[in-house]
Amino acid sequence: MHSQFTMFANYNCWANDKLYEAAAILSEKEYNRNVGVFFHSMKGTLNHMLVADRIWMHRFTGEGEHPNQLDAILYEELRELAVARKSEDRRIVRYIEDLQANDLVANLNYTTITSPATMSQHLSSALSHFFNHQTHHRGQAHAVLSLLQRDPPPLDLLFFLRSEQGKQFS
Repeated sequence: MHSQFTMFANYNCWANDKLYEAAAILSEKEYNRNVGVFFHSMKGTLNHMLVADRIWMHRFTGEGEHPNQLDAILYEELRELAVARKSEDRRIVRYIEDLQANDLVANLNYTTITSPATMSQHLSSALSHFFNHQTHHRGQAHAVLSLLQRDPPPLDLLFFLRSEQGKQFS
């Protein structure tokens, strides 16, 4: 199971790099345009992805800053957001690499953000949600690019596994 999470952490980096490269061609107006996705715009969606990762990484490690609202805008400018994204992605990879098999079956206790409640679940199921959440919102960002008449890159896991970075996992 650990190897699967290692693959997902590396896929996460690869897919975010591709997504941010595609978002970089957007004009400021396009980047901020409300196109009807859950977090409204590319800016809202990319910020939410970082917000959620920081919340979860704080739950996993007890370290790092995290906002207390899911729609927080951490960075107005894509360039600054991209730097923070790369840093967080490296943090995620290091965290996953340092996990031991027994860590995955341990309980994770945390408090939810939107309607505070104490939760407890195995770390492995929380990590599954964590990586699935990223994929879900990358799909929304991909849709934003499509709605703005841009040609979004393929982000499927299979494309990662066929890439140089992903071949070690296939």
